[in-house]
Amino acid sequence: MIKIGILGDIGSGKSFIAKSFGYPVFNADNEVTKIYQKNKICFTKLKRKLPKYIKKFPIDKTELTNAILSDKNNIKKIIKIVHPLVRKKMNLFLLKNKKRRLVILDIPLLLENKIEHKNMILVFVDAKKIDITRRLSKRKGFNSKILKRFKEIQLPLDYKKRKSKYIIKNFYTKKIVRKNVKNFLGKILK
Repeated sequence: MIKIGILGDIGSGKSFIAKSFGYPVFNADNEVTKIYQKNKICFTKLKRKLPKYIKKFPIDKTELTNAILSDKNNIKKIIKIVHPLVRKKMNLFLLKNKKRRLVILDIPLLLENKIEHKNMILVFVDAKKIDITRRLSKRKGFNSKILKRFKEIQLPLDYKKRKSKYIIKNFYTKKIVRKNVKNFLGKILK
C-alpha cells in the first residue's frame, strides 16, 4: 500500500487535494470532530485537565477555543489527549484499507506528531497567501487568534516543503488542480 501524506499551510486546500486523488482519505480534522461529539472518555480527560473550560458533552468547540486563547499551553494539553485517539482511528483506517493500492493521509500535524515514516510519500500543497486568507475567512467560526496558536505549534512551511517529495500547486482552477493530481498519480503508480 502506498501512503501519501498531505502537508501544507492551514487553509491551503489540503483536504480538497486529498479528495482529488480519488482514493480513500483519512481526514484527521473530521475524526477530531467525531471524537469531540462521541467520545466520552476524551471529554472526561479534557474536563479533568481543563475543568475551568470544558463543561458539557458533546464537547463544545467554543469551550476549546476559550481554553486555547486563555493559555497557549492548553493547546498542548488538548493535543496530548486527542492525538492518541486520532492515531488509533488512523490505524483502523489503514487496517480497513490494507488491500487498497493507495491511501491519503490528510493530517495537519503529520510531521509534528511524528506520524510520517520513510516509505510515506509526502506531498506539499502550495497555495498563495491571498487564496489562503480568502478560504479561511469563509470558514465557519474562523478566529485569527486560534489560527496564530496553531501556527505556533507547527513546523515551518519551508521545512515541510523541503521534506516533501512532490509539490502540488493549488493556485489554479479546480479542473487544473485535479489534472495536476492525476499527473502526479501517473508518476507514482507506474
